[in-house]
Amino acid sequence: MPNNFLPICKDDLIKRKWNHCDFIIVSGDAYVDHPSFGTALIGRLLEANGYSVGIIAQPQKDSDYLEMGQPQLGWLISSGNMDSMVNHYTANRKLRSEDMYSPGGKTGLRPDRALLHYCSTVRKLSKNIPLIIGGIEASLRRLVHYDYWSDKLRRSILLDSKADLLIYGMAEKPLLQLAGLLKQGEQIENIQNIPGTLVVLRNNQPQEQDWVEIPSYEEMLEQTKKFSLAFKIQSRENNPFSGKPLVQQCGNRMVLQLPPTVPMEQGELDRIYGLPFQRKSHPIYDKDGGVPALKEVLFSLTSNRGCFGGCSFCAITFHQGEIVHSRSHESLMEEVRGFLKDPRFKGNIHDVGGPTANFRNPSCQKQATQGPCDHRKCLFPEPCPNLNTDHSDYRQLLTKIRSIPGIKKVFIRSGIRYDFLMQDTQSGFLEDLCNFHVSGQLKVAPEHASSVVLKAMGKPGFNIYERFKEKYDTTNQRLGKKQFLIPYLIASHPGTDMKQGVELALKLQKMGFIPQQVQDFYPTPGTLSSVMYFTGIDPRNGNKIHIPKAEGERAMLRALLQFNRPENYSLVRMALLKANRSDLIGYGPKCLVPPGKKKRKK
Repeated sequence: MPNNFLPICKDDLIKRKWNHCDFIIVSGDAYVDHPSFGTALIGRLLEANGYSVGIIAQPQKDSDYLEMGQPQLGWLISSGNMDSMVNHYTANRKLRSEDMYSPGGKTGLRPDRALLHYCSTVRKLSKNIPLIIGGIEASLRRLVHYDYWSDKLRRSILLDSKADLLIYGMAEKPLLQLAGLLKQGEQIENIQNIPGTLVVLRNNQPQEQDWVEIPSYEEMLEQTKKFSLAFKIQSRENNPFSGKPLVQQCGNRMVLQLPPTVPMEQGELDRIYGLPFQRKSHPIYDKDGGVPALKEVLFSLTSNRGCFGGCSFCAITFHQGEIVHSRSHESLMEEVRGFLKDPRFKGNIHDVGGPTANFRNPSCQKQATQGPCDHRKCLFPEPCPNLNTDHSDYRQLLTKIRSIPGIKKVFIRSGIRYDFLMQDTQSGFLEDLCNFHVSGQLKVAPEHASSVVLKAMGKPGFNIYERFKEKYDTTNQRLGKKQFLIPYLIASHPGTDMKQGVELALKLQKMGFIPQQVQDFYPTPGTLSSVMYFTGIDPRNGNKIHIPKAEGERAMLRALLQFNRPENYSLVRMALLKANRSDLIGYGPKCLVPPGKKKRKK
């Protein structure tokens, strides 16, 4: 194989003596042959199952798409590892200065709404070849969704893209099933029964009779609360074991969403991560210094998929599902042994985790065989009595990896769910975490201090964070280590008014902690919080909820998290007056700002 990468041009096909590709993947990311990149993962999976695959990464002109001719079985279109709009714009709709998934971090190599742009071009150039869309941008926009950048509802991206089929969630199983049918000669318009897919119905009548119709696009435009209802139904049916097909009318078209695919077995997951990835960006990017996003994941291990954390602002459960499934110890250790053969490896593993690092197994036996409960979350408002909180398996895995000769340090950077960890009082995991897996700082995500906001977020009370911090500090003291706990915080989340903003600022003052960076709430498709943001209603109970939308209000809430910075003085003072907390303006020990534009007295 020439340079052992998947082909990207006609010369690569000639060297392989191929006349065509079965599938051509069009991606908004530069081509990085690493399992953390969806294009490489899907490409290697198809290759391992006997299909010829080519990759068109970040096409700029029409001729780029036809560099390897027409695919025999289908086009696979994705905007990349990130939603293209999130990739381009900050939470305040300002252009980002860097694209971590492009060579050298360059911007401008993918268009806004990349999926729609790529599909439009492919349809123009290749009219009769099946067009399949997938990845995060397609998955989270699969039905009517709120679009923050245009501040309106948009139809299913399946309709707007004019694609033949949409694969949502983790695509491996449905894609292989689809590829097999296409190879057998099945027409794409007749394939309407693969779990984890969406199709446009012919004759507007689903073959399945046991389906649920959710409010139409037109109904939602007339009554925004219908959007809240639709999301509630979607969430309820997002169960691979008991979920029902969903149908949604958009004008004179009807979209059918099949239930999610059942998560892969451990052996299937092991085989995928054992495929011959080069763990490099393609050599064509060497002149640009490679692709920046590779640096953080180059020597990281994906241990698990799925998340039962249930945070309102996170789309992982909507994409990967709530059922956690994991790779075997041996598979992960084999990947580490591969690191040792790489001259770039210095002995440090950057991460062993996934969406939540310390979720290694389904939350309980029921979830493993019947899927998530529809009446409550595993950790919210209180941990479920049936929750399996034993960290022994994860602890044993980390111990095995540390014991491999040549390994110096094994870090955990993908996030620890501390409220889950606090439920485990037996395994000794916290001591191992502090002793071996923290590099000076452990970052966790309490997100806020107000009970009102935390309830909207689906997060535990701040007192749980305080108890964890105490236990963390005590453990480090006993071990003779000076290590810090760094909390992630979100400003302007639905449910936050100026009173809650001040409450958080006072808590930070008491802790003696001011965050270096502040994250504004970002309403991305596929999240409960985005539904709240658009409708002003909490879908879980139908109650109205305060939404800080005005830029001035968002700016004040953001400034309160860094109340001691001189440049924030005016905004903090305005916020305190708006919250009727003028008592916090002055020189007293609890005051957040002085009465005038003078520097705070030390």
